[in-house]
Amino acid sequence: MVGRLGTAGMLVFALAACGGAGGTTAPSAAGGAARPTPAPARASVAPTPKTGDVQKVLAGLTREEKVGQLFMPVLYGTAADSVSGENQARFGAQTPAKVIAKYHLGGVILFPANVKSAGQVVKLTNGMQAAAKKVPLLIGTDQENGLVSRMAALMTDLPSADRVGATGDTAYSRAVAKATGDELKVLGVNLDFAPVADVNLNPRNPVIGRRAFGSDPGKVAKMVGAAVRGFGDAGVASTAKHFPGHGDTSTDSHTGLPVIKHSRAQWEKLDAPPFEAAIAAGVDAVMSAHIVMPKLDPSGDPATLSKPILTGLLRGKLGFDGVISTDALNMEGVRKKYGDGEVAVRAVLAGADLLLMPNDFPKAYAAVLGAVKSGRISEARLDASVTRLLTLRKNRGFLSEAPVASAAQAAKVLRSAQHRKLAARAAG
Repeated sequence: MVGRLGTAGMLVFALAACGGAGGTTAPSAAGGAARPTPAPARASVAPTPKTGDVQKVLAGLTREEKVGQLFMPVLYGTAADSVSGENQARFGAQTPAKVIAKYHLGGVILFPANVKSAGQVVKLTNGMQAAAKKVPLLIGTDQENGLVSRMAALMTDLPSADRVGATGDTAYSRAVAKATGDELKVLGVNLDFAPVADVNLNPRNPVIGRRAFGSDPGKVAKMVGAAVRGFGDAGVASTAKHFPGHGDTSTDSHTGLPVIKHSRAQWEKLDAPPFEAAIAAGVDAVMSAHIVMPKLDPSGDPATLSKPILTGLLRGKLGFDGVISTDALNMEGVRKKYGDGEVAVRAVLAGADLLLMPNDFPKAYAAVLGAVKSGRISEARLDASVTRLLTLRKNRGFLSEAPVASAAQAAKVLRSAQHRKLAARAAG
């Protein structure tokens, strides 16, 4: 997706419709190109954390801090102390560090405008982590490889999902995801908004296309599950997107509100399998889609604001209890019916835990905080989302202490010979 941010003269960012060295290789039996050595088939998520660890952190947060944990905006600048008029205009604070402290942010999403060099990104992510006093930040990006690659200036040019899917080999999907995760991790990025779990069912689809592993639900499911395990191998959180399935639309949700008329039976057959596979593989988060599926929810609300879809289907039917992230809340597909404050509140009430890129951040934050104070969003509902967000951190090893990136390690891992060889093989 493409999200425009800012006032006159502001930067324009492209956002996905809406993260050690690479894997080992072994010669192929036929004596041709080497292929990844399959890793043991295991769940990618670390063991469930002790509840007490998460509950202790939760108990130490104020209501305002809990609300801040739900938000992941984009901030302006290439250093934590970069002074930006855009930050001042949008958040009432000049630097990324001051915005993080002011709103107790749970996360930040990076875009190409935040990126100049590996050393600079390492300093940026370390500086932003230092500004988050109580809870380490979720630092995310959209690194799908191919068309949507926010860190392309620094990272190995790994093949897009459609090219990986065309190999028919899940070992490549896992290896490419691990390499992607390895390179993100050394930059201080701990959450990738990938893999795309949509099935590319409509050749006129203007927003998914080559970003999907293919058009066969079963084959896509296997590739998605493998990718989730690959990110887990790297220790980076992954996000399956865009639930309940953005693959059969001819409308771009950045500029309109797509309607998909799949019946419940069609959804279960065509759209659900990759998300089921992602959940079985231990995916950390699932991103909602700004699409209407009237056979799943007749209200006319997009899935991002639909309790029957997010809570009923994703949590209830599929049994997912990880983090539900919205796609970017500045997209027109989610802003057609409600104001920027109400959209954020309705997303939480529908079941979302992470609110990505609200169009008017102060209004969205104030609306959610006001809804909690009034009881429209219960304290228990707020705590449930914050608990999931803290649990993600615990599972990935940074609940009690923020990860520190290293420029020296980044120099060894980014665009390594091993990753470049993998890119050539996996491209088919």
